[in-house]
Amino acid sequence: MTDDEKPRYGVGDASFQAAGGKAGVFRLVNQFYDRMGSDDRFAAIYAMHPDDIEVSRDKLARFLCGWLGGPKLYREKYGGISIPRVHEHLAIATPERDQWLICMKETVADQPFAEDFKKYLMEQLFVPAEAVRRRISELADNTKPAASPRTT
Repeated sequence: MTDDEKPRYGVGDASFQAAGGKAGVFRLVNQFYDRMGSDDRFAAIYAMHPDDIEVSRDKLARFLCGWLGGPKLYREKYGGISIPRVHEHLAIATPERDQWLICMKETVADQPFAEDFKKYLMEQLFVPAEAVRRRISELADNTKPAASPRTT
């Protein structure tokens, strides 16, 4: 395959198609949550989810379909979304961000995706994961009391 024939991920629905379309994205998300719920390394982030994990599965899969350039399934069912804002109530710092990314990376590695798409996908997923961590950090910084001026 020449460079001209390779899919240009991030353009149109190329990423969505590379992920296997709706079925591939839902398979990825289901395996992701299965891994998260069964591997003690991810217990902290799994515990942040509601007891009924099915809603979380549905929301992430629907979000990823649209985020990857496919149909906007999240918006159709749940309305608009700001990923950092919907996670503001959670204690997500670097360790939690990294747990999420490791769990996703291991799950992506198990998918029948092209190797270059796996790499591309993980690079792209870092962006919203870091945005969530940064937003929560900024909120925490804004709630700390201001330092008292020094008097000497």
